[in-house]
Amino acid sequence: MKKLILEILIRLEKQSALEKSRKVNVPSEDRMLAITKETGELINMLLRLKKAKKVLEVGMSTGYSTIWCAEALLEQSGEIITIEKNPGKISRAINNFQDAGIRDSITIKKGLAMDVLKELNSKKEYGEFFDFVLIDADKENVMEYFDLILPMVAVGGLIVTDNMLYPKKYKPDMKKFSEHIKENPNVRTITTPIGNGEEITIKLE
Repeated sequence: MKKLILEILIRLEKQSALEKSRKVNVPSEDRMLAITKETGELINMLLRLKKAKKVLEVGMSTGYSTIWCAEALLEQSGEIITIEKNPGKISRAINNFQDAGIRDSITIKKGLAMDVLKELNSKKEYGEFFDFVLIDADKENVMEYFDLILPMVAVGGLIVTDNMLYPKKYKPDMKKFSEHIKENPNVRTITTPIGNGEEITIKLE
């Protein structure tokens, strides 16, 4: 891993830890709410194994997970489309990307995830376009996000969904989501206990 990228990831991990411990006073809407380091490592490994080039991220926050993705894509000259609605988080993420030297590989779509996904879904060029997707946005709409995303995923592509097991307040929504995708004959899926719980789904056809 490039030294500069590693330094930014460590910096963001420290900030996330401070926020979770409440040692810094950050308004709830501006908290990082980032994936865990273990999840970042998992995503990075999956991207490398997949040799992914086209990545979609739903829920960028301040860019921690995006950087884990971008690092894995460097050798493939891949690109990331990431979605975020919070202007403050977008500004922080851009600074993080610039500091890590990866800004050129990332396209930020500003707006509500539902609106952006509907827009992308309506464009023919995004049919079976992405080979990897990370879903880490509001949990109450996660089923609708998945259904909008699936047609845009190439056969053999992966969808990773965060927060399947923790925080516990999301469990009812995530249980419904898990049952929903297991009913789809065109995917195979498994819940892993890594990080806050990750659903790893592969598109079969």
